[in-house]
Amino acid sequence: MARRYDSRTTTFSPEGRLYQVEYAMEAINLAGSTIGILAEDGVILAGEKKTTSKLLDQSKQHEKLFQLDTSMFCAVAGITSDANILINKLRLTAQQHVYTFSESMPVEELVTSICDYKQGYTQFGGLRPFGVSFLVAGYDAHHGFQLYHTDPSGNFSGWKSYAIGINNNTAMQALRQDWKPGMKVQEALELAAKVLVKTMDTAAPTAERLEFGIVQRTPEGQIKFRTLKDTEINKLMAEAAPKEGEAGTDA
Repeated sequence: MARRYDSRTTTFSPEGRLYQVEYAMEAINLAGSTIGILAEDGVILAGEKKTTSKLLDQSKQHEKLFQLDTSMFCAVAGITSDANILINKLRLTAQQHVYTFSESMPVEELVTSICDYKQGYTQFGGLRPFGVSFLVAGYDAHHGFQLYHTDPSGNFSGWKSYAIGINNNTAMQALRQDWKPGMKVQEALELAAKVLVKTMDTAAPTAERLEFGIVQRTPEGQIKFRTLKDTEINKLMAEAAPKEGEAGTDA
């Protein structure tokens, strides 16, 4: 008798693999809004946290933004456990390059390495794709500041601004309309806050639900990554929130 497999629970058949890819994409599209914007003097990433609790120790755990190297970090959307595995691999690959060549790994080379790894999980029965997308932001001496997007299939592409997660179509429409060449980091932060106000389910989001990170050049000429403090985030979101009477002006 021919052996049969349930396509909903296995990846042995093409139908099963298709279901797993659809499951991965659904997990990504239901994740919190995640935005990346390339500026002239830096790159910013911002993400909406879905897990919020006053009992959660935010100093020891991040949900959306993760540092990969001194000049690179990423934002994630999708299955957190899958993201943890890939982030560890990204960090290890970046440090192996530093150990071997005594210099930071080029951003595109790091993105290519993780996408090759992700693509390998789409080739064989019994494996499922990693259910996570990344926005990778960083700097190298070859191409300056860069922003890349990766998906579960192993594809990647470079962007000037991009959005993943819930309501990503709304976010992309706003980014296409408002992004412009030559933007500075502060302008990019204000744009990210404006877009998040449109995509989140509250008109007045606060730092409790958001993470912001920047890679930029310091006055001393060094490239540094930092996360925004709660006070900085709250100020950005307060300025981006629609004022009274503005809601009815679009009709």
